Amino acid sequence: MRIEDEINQTKPFKSECHRTAVNLIFTSNWLASKIKVLLKPYDITLQQYNVLKILKGASKPISTSCIRGRMIERMADTSRLVERLCSKGWVNREACCSDKRLVDITLSQEGINFVNDIEQKVDMSAIIDRNLEPAEAKLLSDLLDKMRG
Repeated sequence: MRIEDEINQTKPFKSECHRTAVNLIFTSNWLASKIKVLLKPYDITLQQYNVLKILKGASKPISTSCIRGRMIERMADTSRLVERLCSKGWVNREACCSDKRLVDITLSQEGINFVNDIEQKVDMSAIIDRNLEPAEAKLLSDLLDKMRG
């Protein structure tokens, strides 16, 4: 569906670039809401899931500042997110050996099991590949990279 129809736009956009900006914001929120629905049964937010995936991909313990630098939504309060994940038993915090001001964060075994389980049940790529062919998805991703260039 065209963005104009989605938002009941009656006047033309100022330009194609303006239309694209509105479309990107709308689509980003649309995608986030679809993912939130997938994650809801697991009592986890998109930001918490992002932290768990970052920790799963890390080959060693990492600090909250490193996690923040890798997050999709960098404005999130990483310390608070890590604290919530700790309270659920999914991550561990330990004092950093090389810098006592930092805290090293790792996935607990329960966290590893949880991420592995949720990855099998929550296929976020299915949201995209319902409407886009793989070549179209690659083109869109490449264009988004270029736009941020």
